[in-house]
Amino acid sequence: MRVVTILALFTPFLMLPVVQAQAQSGAYPSRAIRFIVPFPPGGATDVVTRVVAQKMNEQYKRQVAVVDNRGGAGGVLGSELAARAAPDGYTLVMGTTGTHAINASLYAKPSYDPVKDFIAVTPSALLPNMLVAHPSIPVKNVRELIALAKARPGDLSYASSGNFLYLSGALFTSMAKVKMLHVPFKGGSQAMPAVVAGEVGLSFATIVSSLPLVEANKLRGLAVTSAKRFPSAKTYPTVAESGLPGYEAVAWYGVFAPAGTPREIVQQLNTDIVRIVNSAEVRELFLKQGAESYATSPDEFAKVVQGDVAKWAKVVKESGAKAD
Repeated sequence: MRVVTILALFTPFLMLPVVQAQAQSGAYPSRAIRFIVPFPPGGATDVVTRVVAQKMNEQYKRQVAVVDNRGGAGGVLGSELAARAAPDGYTLVMGTTGTHAINASLYAKPSYDPVKDFIAVTPSALLPNMLVAHPSIPVKNVRELIALAKARPGDLSYASSGNFLYLSGALFTSMAKVKMLHVPFKGGSQAMPAVVAGEVGLSFATIVSSLPLVEANKLRGLAVTSAKRFPSAKTYPTVAESGLPGYEAVAWYGVFAPAGTPREIVQQLNTDIVRIVNSAEVRELFLKQGAESYATSPDEFAKVVQGDVAKWAKVVKESGAKAD
């Protein structure tokens, strides 16, 4: 993610002292809302949260949202902290497909339940990935890749950085019924150079990190992992339309409140954040970061979470993945 410019813009803003509500007594929010990011500063979750928080502050003309980074254990620590907070609307967490779908099955004994311990408020953004190949791999599309992988079982390798990208590959190999060697890296800054150098043949990577390399002819873009074509990469088909029907692996980022938070507060937050996410300014900002605005009702978002918990549990089981 290219976050330096955005974070630089936000830093002076976030250094301001918390201003207490000037609204009449009893109105929500009457004090600062703690917005937990269950990952360190600088990543995609942090950027999305800070965009939403800043716009909330601009909307209320005072600082009502204060970002609190609580990284650790793949998002578990911050998510657990949010789950145990008072359900009064003054603690929120920006959950992800990882923290609120994959972790439920990735950990043998998860410390929180992504469905029972939270109320889904609204998603904020979708972050699809791109399947890329080194030019030496003799394929131009997903259909050809599957055929090659079946002809050479176990010979092809794919790089990933993080559980979601690894499981995106595991979902692909499972659905395509092929075998490929997974090569894990700690981060995209290590994974992408390895693919560019031809040390690893393929990779599932973010659009932001992979598209410039594809356009520079250093990698070949095969497809995007979303259900529909991505706005900033429309010339690239989806995996589903180019050889593997039904495939979709998209990371979502969404706002959650602790279970028991009053429905009227959840609805107010939903209204406020949906307006922010759907604004032209935020849509454009997210696109530049390789993400797409995505907002819906609390009930619809809850269905998405429940569906993804089941979907990724199956992939985790079949792949044998376990939390580090």
